[in-house]
Amino acid sequence: MSRPLSTVLAALAVFALAACSDKPPASPAAATPPASTSVASQRGDFGPPQGEPIHAVLTSPPHVPPPIHRNYPAKVIVELEVVEKEMPISEGVSYTFWTFGGTVPGSFIRVRQGDTVEFHLKNAPDSKMPHNIDLHGVTGPGGGAASSFTAPGHESQFTFKALNQGIFVYHCATAPVGMHIANGMYGLILVEPPEGLAPVDHEYYVMQGDFYTTGKYRQKGLQPFDMEKAIDEHPTYVLFNGREGALTGDNALTAKTNETVRLFVGNGGPNLVSSFHVIGEIFDKVQPEGGTIAQHNVQTTLIPSGGAATVEFHTDVPGSYVLVDHSIFRAFNKGALGILKVDGPEDKSIYSGKEVDSVYLGDRSEPNLKAVTVAAQAHAAGTLTKEEQIAAGKQLFTGTCSVCHQANGEGLANVFPPLAKSDFLAADPKRAMSIVTHGLTGKITVNGHEYDSVMPPMSQLNDDEVANILTYVINSWDNPGGQFSKEDVAKARAEAGPHAEPEH
Repeated sequence: MSRPLSTVLAALAVFALAACSDKPPASPAAATPPASTSVASQRGDFGPPQGEPIHAVLTSPPHVPPPIHRNYPAKVIVELEVVEKEMPISEGVSYTFWTFGGTVPGSFIRVRQGDTVEFHLKNAPDSKMPHNIDLHGVTGPGGGAASSFTAPGHESQFTFKALNQGIFVYHCATAPVGMHIANGMYGLILVEPPEGLAPVDHEYYVMQGDFYTTGKYRQKGLQPFDMEKAIDEHPTYVLFNGREGALTGDNALTAKTNETVRLFVGNGGPNLVSSFHVIGEIFDKVQPEGGTIAQHNVQTTLIPSGGAATVEFHTDVPGSYVLVDHSIFRAFNKGALGILKVDGPEDKSIYSGKEVDSVYLGDRSEPNLKAVTVAAQAHAAGTLTKEEQIAAGKQLFTGTCSVCHQANGEGLANVFPPLAKSDFLAADPKRAMSIVTHGLTGKITVNGHEYDSVMPPMSQLNDDEVANILTYVINSWDNPGGQFSKEDVAKARAEAGPHAEPEH
């Protein structure tokens, strides 16, 4: 059966262009896919791979491999190793993560639509569990899971053609699947369109996940996985890039004014849907769920568990732009918070320039919380000193307490009582523990002035955090000095607080 004239002319045009280029030629099949192929394949099957095989550049979060500058399909070799390792999940808190490439999320993979991907999955010899990988960018049963089941110390290999462009999640699919994902086994693979993506000044890799530990939020020490919490969908932490503080302080993302930023944002789950938002920015362009249809001028975008989105925006004025899951308690009480720090000249025609990091960031406005980690390690070793508590308490005080009582402890006249030179604290330092853990309602007199406000219970703080904060306060601003212990706070928490309702 003869081909239509248009098909022949298209094929001849391809070869004519290839003769003027040093790049491998596209095949005639790439110009006109067989009539029997699906619509998806017609978009992504550009013929067999050409040229020498390419080893994929893999990057750790928040970094993204460089854009692809090819106009032909290639064979791309991806080598990824599963590593089980203990890492920090918060300051002074560690967790045994299961990872793709030693990080949470796993290594970022970048290929071109039409590429043939030869995937090698290794499982480190010291792993305790078998693992595999399900890539949502794979067309085929299980996304590669059945072909990649890998025991510790072994390697599996399979091949797939990247037919569909988009940003796709990958994750482990070994039973129990939820447990493997909850331990950090997820990442993103970008399948670039043939023409590539529009150039931007910065590309970053951000991925949300929910974590389930036996201990409470920020409870110090090594925390095991809690299957019951996971089944009930009650996470202890909701995090960007696998650790509280992974994108704040010294680890913040960076840009300059008048630049363009592209975020590849994934949600590993295993349970929660993300309401992704950047405080102080409006997304110029969002490709929801990794698809090709774009939305514009978006404030917040939903990212399902096991899904991803590409968001783009430009920077106008300097400051700290806060990345959050706008299910807002997750941001401020479970850790789903990051920072894009933008430097450059102010433009007061757009924004006045006033900035208060602590209002949104809390203790995460500190460059780092190393003093908190030092105090936790010293407490575990039985060597905790008052000076170490003061240093940790000073970092924790920022945001947690300073918004009301101010960074200098002076409070706000007629609204919030001062902590500085406080005769109320000096009269009975120990009652401060009860006030912090149980709250206080009603009139009190501090330094000769009456205050009638509400102090809510700081139930989100652990006993060691309360002890460190109060030790800092009682040794600052001409207060009498002293020291509070974690055990003292636990005892105060167990007792009835001030103005507590009688038990029935």
